[in-house]
Amino acid sequence: MKRSWNTLSQQSNGLYAVQDFERAAYRLVTEQVLYAADRTSRVAYHLVEDHFDDFVGALAPLGIRLERNAHYRYLVALPAHGEGVAVTLDETLLLLVLRQRYDEAMRQGQIEEHGEVVVELPELQEAYQALAGRAMPDVGALRTLARMLRRWGVARLVDSDRDDPQPFHLLVRPAIVEIVGGLWLQRLDQHNRDDGADADPEDDDAAA
Repeated sequence: MKRSWNTLSQQSNGLYAVQDFERAAYRLVTEQVLYAADRTSRVAYHLVEDHFDDFVGALAPLGIRLERNAHYRYLVALPAHGEGVAVTLDETLLLLVLRQRYDEAMRQGQIEEHGEVVVELPELQEAYQALAGRAMPDVGALRTLARMLRRWGVARLVDSDRDDPQPFHLLVRPAIVEIVGGLWLQRLDQHNRDDGADADPEDDDAAA
């Protein structure tokens, strides 16, 4: 059974306050991933890791499953009912393409420190066209999409040096394996069905 935050705070002998546990739980719900390698989430990661079963118990009533990857040292909160989250088609396509690039890099052993994978823009453009069957979003749109992906803990944008012809590259993070699964393929299928439904009236008009 989950111990109360107050009990855990008292047992820490002043190391953690009740608010520290509350903030860590809130971050798991809102940010979904905590990486030990990230300066901004390191403290919260170790707090949750040290009291893992208690956080599992705290999140379970919310329909959230907490998992940890000991090798790459991150924690991920997976909602059982994530299908209710609104995600655009562009976000869905980019996530699926990045997951494919991550899987390919894993097969080839091209993994950076902390389990991350570098995806350069030319590589992304080629993969996007091959998998999505459409042109990759422009640089400005990609920057906007990358900000969203960073909030989900699956990728981050890294600006290039001045002498680099490409403005930035994407660093795909290991939690993409847990977060981008079969549900995202279902979302893509739903987007395709919605697009088909939107096109029907025009087809009817053309036929008339």
